Amino acid sequence: ATGATAKRMNLPGEETYWQRGMSACAVCDGAMPMFKDQIVVVVGGGDSACEEAVFLTKYASKVVMLVRRTEMRASKVMQERAIQHEQIEVMWNSVPVEITGDGKQMSNVKVQDTQTGEFRDVEARGFFYAIGHKPNTDFLEGQLALDESGYIITKPGTTETSVPGVFACGDVQDKEWRQAITAAGSGCMAALQ
Repeated sequence: ATGATAKRMNLPGEETYWQRGMSACAVCDGAMPMFKDQIVVVVGGGDSACEEAVFLTKYASKVVMLVRRTEMRASKVMQERAIQHEQIEVMWNSVPVEITGDGKQMSNVKVQDTQTGEFRDVEARGFFYAIGHKPNTDFLEGQLALDESGYIITKPGTTETSVPGVFACGDVQDKEWRQAITAAGSGCMAALQ
């Protein structure tokens, strides 16, 4: 039950503005008063990025999605939901390169066009990563069977690992759901097994 950590890009300014406008969990932090009626940025092009962008429209005045390619990896339904939302602007071929602000609160995201190399400043009071998770399994160093992404492989329908008597639960073995209630449920399974 060691979990998974949201992937970050370690941008210039990230250390200063982490939790001062920057987050890796829109559902956890998006309702904070600092984002109410503000422009926020979501980085990513998958289902999670689309879902988080749509979620943030409840609070932010506008959500800018930065998608590094000319297309998203998200399912068709999730893409349409985000692209057609009147409060969401998608910036294609765009990656963040720096976060700036006054030292206390972020206020801008420097964005680079992946095709032209040109830079552009996007005024934003919030920045949310939605670029995936890394399971916290580095310490295992080959002691348990892991998949290609580093998640612990469990026997289907159980929490049993490749080592008898060792069980895995939650985000460290579940790359699909990654939700606290699912993690708690599989934790109960591990305790009972």
